[in-house]
Amino acid sequence: MGQTKWRTLPSRRSYLKLFQSLVLAGLFYFSSGIIQMTKPVNDRAVLSCDYNISTDELTKVRIYWQKNNSDMVLSVVSGEMKVWPKYRNRTVANIISNPFIVILGLRPSDNGTYTCVIQKPEKGAYRVGHLTSVMLSVTADFPVPSITELGNPATNIKRIICSTSGGFPKPHLSWLEKGKELNAIHTTVSQDPQTELYTISSELDFNVTNNHTFICLVKYGNLTVSQIFNWQKYEPTASPFNQSWLWILILVVGISVIIVIAVFCYCCLCNRPAARWRERRKSGESMEMKTISPIVSGSAEASG
Repeated sequence: MGQTKWRTLPSRRSYLKLFQSLVLAGLFYFSSGIIQMTKPVNDRAVLSCDYNISTDELTKVRIYWQKNNSDMVLSVVSGEMKVWPKYRNRTVANIISNPFIVILGLRPSDNGTYTCVIQKPEKGAYRVGHLTSVMLSVTADFPVPSITELGNPATNIKRIICSTSGGFPKPHLSWLEKGKELNAIHTTVSQDPQTELYTISSELDFNVTNNHTFICLVKYGNLTVSQIFNWQKYEPTASPFNQSWLWILILVVGISVIIVIAVFCYCCLCNRPAARWRERRKSGESMEMKTISPIVSGSAEASG
């Protein structure tokens, strides 16, 4: 029985120690927590270890900054600092008192969880003495898209383009009308290799003989921006158009009638004196014929 008790006792102790270790680890994790930080693109982020180091400890402790528990950012070992290539020339550190690092010119790819690990010498080895994590979110919001007209590629067809730039992550653009997605004719997405920001544009053709209300919707991550484009079809008013031509026609006819009447009257006035003259001339000739006739008859009698 004694042997049985002696064998089972270490097993219970080992389980107890494991349980205590897990509890301590959990308490350490929750007590340390994760600091949330949001910064815009091209800004700077100050990431603190949130731990005071005395002057005597500076040459003894080791300080590591790593991202997502895999990518190294910066290390301080035996007082010597090393910055990894991805963060070189844009990351500075302060290791006096409360160590911290400053990342300049933030990029979208800087999103992630940064952990400060401080190791202390203990019994000939280095063990973790402090952990602090900061979750950094780098934002790059797209501005409201702009919609412009590109002309008419065909009869009764108009082309418009929607575009926006300077955001992250990779966007998706869609054209909507009455809740239905339309087929765009040309959509392009590009990313600047230096700033890592995206530019997106898309073109749409539509019939100008109908009324339209288009929505250009750009989605990036959990965010969206949109712009509305309204189009009213051409509807030339028939009433004013016909009335104008009617008045023009009436005016032309009226002027023509007046001209005809004027010409007729003018001709009448001009022909009346001539008619009188002709009448007078005829009447004069008839009088002469009457006068000559008796003379001619008298002469005939005398000669007989």
